[in-house]
Amino acid sequence: GMIGVAGGLAATLGSLKPSVELLAQMSGAMALGGTIGLTIAKRIQISDLPQLVAAFHSLVGLAAVLTCVAEYMIEFPHFATDPAASLTMIVAYLGTYIGGVTFSGSLVAYGKLQGVLNSAPLLLPGRHLLNASLLTLSIGGMVPYMMDPSYITGLTCLGSVSALSTIMGVTLTAAIGGADMPVVITVLNSYSGWALCAEGFLLNNNLLTIVGALIGFSGAILSHIMCVAMNRSLANVILGGYGTTSTAGGKPMEITGTHTEVNMDGAVDMIKEANNIIITPGYGLCAAKAQYPIADLVKMLREGGKKVRFGIHPVAGRMPGQLNVLLAEAGVPYDIVLEMDEINEDFPETDLVLVIGANDTVNSAAQEDPNSIIAGMPVLEVWKAKQVIVMKRSLGVGYAAVDNPIFYKPNTAMLLGDAKKTCDGLQTKMRQLYPN
Repeated sequence: GMIGVAGGLAATLGSLKPSVELLAQMSGAMALGGTIGLTIAKRIQISDLPQLVAAFHSLVGLAAVLTCVAEYMIEFPHFATDPAASLTMIVAYLGTYIGGVTFSGSLVAYGKLQGVLNSAPLLLPGRHLLNASLLTLSIGGMVPYMMDPSYITGLTCLGSVSALSTIMGVTLTAAIGGADMPVVITVLNSYSGWALCAEGFLLNNNLLTIVGALIGFSGAILSHIMCVAMNRSLANVILGGYGTTSTAGGKPMEITGTHTEVNMDGAVDMIKEANNIIITPGYGLCAAKAQYPIADLVKMLREGGKKVRFGIHPVAGRMPGQLNVLLAEAGVPYDIVLEMDEINEDFPETDLVLVIGANDTVNSAAQEDPNSIIAGMPVLEVWKAKQVIVMKRSLGVGYAAVDNPIFYKPNTAMLLGDAKKTCDGLQTKMRQLYPN
C-alpha cells in the first residue's frame, strides 16, 4: 500500500511538472508532516493505537474542510463559464460537511479512548431532535449556497455547514459509549475515506479519489460486520443509547449466588492439571500491557505438551484487530489465535478457560436473559468449559453496565487483581515448573 501511494505521488508530481519553488514548498511540507508523524508514532505503544488512529482521522477531516473551502475560493471566478461548476460546488459542500463531522467526532473518540473524557455515553435531553435539526440546517444551507451566485454567500454557507457539522460530530460521538468504540473507529475511518474522496474530486486527483473510495467502502463494510457481531444495527450504534434500554422490555434476570475466588497458587494448580486451554483476552489485557507475560506463559505451556489457543471476539479491545496485533507483537503464533466463530464450538471439550480482562464479550446473559440489554449478542461461550478462571480487577460490570452471571457459576473461579501483576505472577510460578 505504501509503495502504491508513493508511486502515485511520484506519477502525480511528474504529470504536474511543478516549478522548483513549488516543489521546494511541497517537499518542506511533506518533510515537516513526516517528521511529526514519525515522532508521534515512535512514542505510541501498540496498546495506544486506537487513540492514534482517532487523532489522525481528525486531521483527515480538518484537511478536508480546509481543502474544500480553499478550492471553492480558487474555482469561484470560473463558475460562470465552467459547465461542471454545480457539481464542484456540491462536492465542496458535502466534503466540508463530512470533514467537519469527522474532525470533531474523531477528537471526541480520542478523548474517550485516552480517558480525557468520560467513556460513558453523554445522553443529552432531546439529542435526537438536536441532531435532526443540525442535519436539516446543513441540508437547508445548500439552497442559498447553490442559488445565490454571490462569493460572500458561498463562503458564509461553507463556514456555517462546517460549524454545524462540527457540532454534530460532537453530539453524535459523545452519545456513544466506550463499548461501541471499535465500531466508532471503523465508522470514522469510513467518513475520512469519503472526505478524502471529495478532496480528490475537487483537486482532480484520481489517486486521492480512488484511495478515498477504498477507505470509505472498506470502513463501511467493516462497520457492518462488527455490528452483526454485536447483534446491533449501525443506526443504533451511531445514534447512541447502548446500555439504556432492554431488548425485550422486561426486567433483567436477577443474579443470585456467590462467587468463588482463587489465589495464585490455586490458579497455577488448575493450569497444571489442564491439557486443553483457551485464553480469551479483552481490553483489560491491552490496558495492562500484559501480552508479553501471557505470550511467555503460552510458550511454556505449549512446550510442556499442552494445547493452548486464543479466542478473540470481533469487538474485543478498542479497535478491530487490536488484540490480534498485540498478541502478534508479543510473539504469539498466528495459527493459535482464532476468531469467535472458529472456536466457540470447542469450549465444551476445553479443560480450562483463562478470561483476561474481558467481561461483556463473555457474558452469558446474552444467551440466558432475553431481557438483558445485550440479549442476542454473540459472545464467547466460555462458561461451557469444564473450568473457568476470570482475571479482572473486581466483580464490577463492563462497558455495557451489565452484571455477568459467569462470575457466580460453580465452574468459575475469580482471580482478582491487576491483570499485569496477575499475569506476571503466573508467568513466574509456571517458570519454576518449566525452567527451560
